[in-house]
Amino acid sequence: MTVDEFISQWHDASETIEVHTSGSTGAPKVMRVEKRRMLASARATCNFLGLKSGDTALLCMSADYIAGKMMVVRAIERNLQLMVVEPSGHPLAEMAKKSDEMGKKVDFAAMVPMQVYNSLRVPLEREILSNFRHLIIGGGPLDPSLEKELQGFDNAIWHSYGMTETLSHVALRRVSGSEASPWFTPMPGVTLSATEDNCLVIDAPHLCPECLVTHDVVDMQPGTQRFRVLGRIDNVINSGGVKIHIEQVEKDLAPYIAHPFLITKCPDTKFGEIVVMLLQGSDADIRDAQQACEQHLEKYACPKRIFAVPALPMTPTGKPARSQAAALAQSRLYIDS
Repeated sequence: MTVDEFISQWHDASETIEVHTSGSTGAPKVMRVEKRRMLASARATCNFLGLKSGDTALLCMSADYIAGKMMVVRAIERNLQLMVVEPSGHPLAEMAKKSDEMGKKVDFAAMVPMQVYNSLRVPLEREILSNFRHLIIGGGPLDPSLEKELQGFDNAIWHSYGMTETLSHVALRRVSGSEASPWFTPMPGVTLSATEDNCLVIDAPHLCPECLVTHDVVDMQPGTQRFRVLGRIDNVINSGGVKIHIEQVEKDLAPYIAHPFLITKCPDTKFGEIVVMLLQGSDADIRDAQQACEQHLEKYACPKRIFAVPALPMTPTGKPARSQAAALAQSRLYIDS
């Protein structure tokens, strides 16, 4: 969807917009959300960041997803000057090629961790990023080394927590400067709690009509609404802002892989997490498995590493031992590196 197509939908007679969830609270689905709730979310962000009419906002994410849609809604709600660049892994490359753009003030931008990682590797793009008044990073976890690199920046850089169901973020934490913190603080009007399994529960009636029970295991700061994300209770890999469901990848590959295998994940500096395959076989079998992945999976779902193992970690009842699989993959990645 182009920005113009979304704006056309925004101004039509319907009171709702169709969005696609990414799987944060369950299987991906199509849902319709009320425009008034999207405006409420946009207003909260603009107020929190002190954005005013005439400020500039950079859109470098696809309008297919809620993050891109909400950047447009914020521009509409606060009368921001919206600068649109083609979504890519290097969204600041276009600005870096134009010397006149280098001095152009950007008051607000939103990016995913992969885009930030790539931009920091190119000096001109890094300089542009450092001049953003506010940068929100969302769509996935921040690798500790990336977060450490951002702590030295003087501009306001935020890590966001949210999902499609909450119409973008419901909590922010500062990752740059002396105000950097590991704790997310909820936006006004958002009330948080946790289940017995320590999964985060979000109550934000101005954004969604029902409480949302997420799959994120959190540590709640005693006596406050602040929290840290410890991991996910379900089997989802968040790689570069794309959520990949482990069981679906295994189902898609099952007819084409001759040897037993499991899909798992490893932490990664660039992508946050990467897809990894454990293959019960020998190193000679890896090539065939790699070819099957390339032929039958979307590019983003293809394992970035395949490790041959003598046996797959399984539970006593014959089910995949997911935590053991992840630990095994991480140990192999560490040894190989």
